[in-house]
Amino acid sequence: MALAVRLWRSLRLGRSGAPGPRLPTGAAGSRGQCVPWRLGGSEVMGNPGVFKRSLLFSALSYLGFETYQIISQAAVFHAAAKVFRVEEILEQADYLYESGETEKLYQLLTQYKESEDAELLWRLARASRDIAQLSGTSEEEKKLLVYEALEYAKRALEKNESSFAAHKWYAICISDVGDYEGIKAKIANAYIIKEHFEKAIELNPKDATSIHLMGIWCYTFAEMPWYQRRIAKMLFATPPSSTYEEALGYFHRAEQVDPNFYSKNLLLLGKTYLKLHNKKLAALWLTKAKDYPAHTEEDKQIQIEAAQLLTAFSDKN
Repeated sequence: MALAVRLWRSLRLGRSGAPGPRLPTGAAGSRGQCVPWRLGGSEVMGNPGVFKRSLLFSALSYLGFETYQIISQAAVFHAAAKVFRVEEILEQADYLYESGETEKLYQLLTQYKESEDAELLWRLARASRDIAQLSGTSEEEKKLLVYEALEYAKRALEKNESSFAAHKWYAICISDVGDYEGIKAKIANAYIIKEHFEKAIELNPKDATSIHLMGIWCYTFAEMPWYQRRIAKMLFATPPSSTYEEALGYFHRAEQVDPNFYSKNLLLLGKTYLKLHNKKLAALWLTKAKDYPAHTEEDKQIQIEAAQLLTAFSDKN
């Protein structure tokens, strides 16, 4: 813009007080026709006003184009930097998650709770839920965190309906909220939970966790107590239902996708075989669950439960 100002000043200083010659509207052509005048170099140079305006227009056009290029490049750079920044945060978050640094992970991600990135938001939902499940979390704090996690998962799904993880964690968080909203809400939410688990599996058939969770859904309704079934029938024309065979199919499918990925899947395979009265296969999977390396507090609890079931199983024999 400074260049444009200097050009304008120089043009004004060089202006002549006398007006330039008036251009005729037409002239005789070779065949006697009237044609428009074309301004050649001599005509432009002979008219200082036209020349100066043309020069100023050219300078401003060039400057405008240069400014546009600079702004466009800056916008692209800013977008690329933003993407890089999000990727960097996600890498940090995944590292902390794998390291079991639950509180540090939550502290990192809550700094970006206003983000519109679905990948970041579902991780924040997961982190909020993990904090809620820590033994040192009070009941009041747990409830707040559970609802907070649901809100993050909902936003993640709104931002990207094609994210299998957003569907998965939305379903998990709805299930958690059901613990505070009574049996009617819990049963009604079961349809929504199943729908999102199925969508997560559809979007990513190789995610063993989504398949495992669908197995838990089936197992839960297969073993639903009679009084809850009765309530469900009173409230809904077609209450959710499933069988142990369906649950078993999902647990085996999860194991095929990612063998030994989760101690609880091994435990539930053993428990489902017990429900189906197959003691031999129950013992096989319960032993695997008992011998699974304990990396988390949950793994330790599963080892204890598997050992207790095996002991009870042996005593009966």
